[in-house]
Amino acid sequence: MIKKMKNGYTTGSCAAAGTKAVLFYLLNKSIVSEVEIDALSGEKLHIPIKQIYILPEKVTAEVIKDAGDDPDITHGISIFTQVAINKNGAINFFAGKGIGKVTKEGMSVPVGQPSINPGPRKMMTNVARQLLSPGQGCDITISAPAGEKLAQRTLNPILGIEGGISIIGTSGIVRPMSEEAFKNSLTPQIDVAFAAGHSSQIFVPGKIGENIAVTLGLPQQAIVQTSNFIGYMLEYAAEKKLENVLLLGHLGKLVKVAAGNFHTHSKVSDARLETLAAYSALLGMDQSGIKRIFACATTEAAMSVINDYKLGEKLYPLLCQRASERSMRHVYNDLTVGTIMATLKGTILGMDENAKRIGRKLHWNIK
Repeated sequence: MIKKMKNGYTTGSCAAAGTKAVLFYLLNKSIVSEVEIDALSGEKLHIPIKQIYILPEKVTAEVIKDAGDDPDITHGISIFTQVAINKNGAINFFAGKGIGKVTKEGMSVPVGQPSINPGPRKMMTNVARQLLSPGQGCDITISAPAGEKLAQRTLNPILGIEGGISIIGTSGIVRPMSEEAFKNSLTPQIDVAFAAGHSSQIFVPGKIGENIAVTLGLPQQAIVQTSNFIGYMLEYAAEKKLENVLLLGHLGKLVKVAAGNFHTHSKVSDARLETLAAYSALLGMDQSGIKRIFACATTEAAMSVINDYKLGEKLYPLLCQRASERSMRHVYNDLTVGTIMATLKGTILGMDENAKRIGRKLHWNIK
């Protein structure tokens, strides 16, 4: 029997629930242990309030983030919401301890603002408008003390969000293992780099490509982590009207792209050894060598066979060329793609002519 996965709620929903709990106290002197809020998806959420802290100068609600069965790094942390009613009618948002601030253009909120995304802002504003009288507004300060450390395990440092985590959520609900949510967390890197003037960007599936890009002196702001979602990120890049993308990463990932596989997770696509064997055969490898490649467990192991046949000088640039061609075809040639493949240790195996042209055009150290 397949276990039904439990949904959770976002940090934005926690903040909206905390806002409602504090306003209940400020307006009615009522202390609640649970509140009902409307998720942006239209669903009703019932969120427990762990505690209300009442001091003469401030009132704060604590809500424990519950991500359900999703492996969310913020699961179980405390989100604190402090609310003070004002008379100017505005709903204002402030970052407390552990909440990041935006320092780069291209994000969904302006530079200098707390990294509280539009979805959570709308949820909190809806709650406030439902409870406050006409002419009243409120100042909302969100804190997450654990956020300072947790932020280092997110993309926030790359995105220029400093000091902590972001308060996020497009629907208000965390759906377990949401691939869409993860993909959507990657695309702001493209926005930030584009806003900084980089219409040509370097896409790296992981640390290997990133380390090489840094070693080559490529612009740090133009480096974008794609994880396994290379096709999705290329589509977004084309939609954003980027001019060039340089794919830079390990042979084991990018050889999949050469075969036309744009979701590179091993559970979704593979054909690494098959692709290496096919192109090696194209370049003259005999049946004995092909059998040796198929007997390998990894692309790193297959590299030793390719070395024995002295095919690397032709094979790797060819695979790079095919990865670039497949990538451009994937986005209907709306941008130019070049490819550089490397070993696990970061040694460059090969690159195609597109990569060299992009390097020359932008004065990047690619040879």
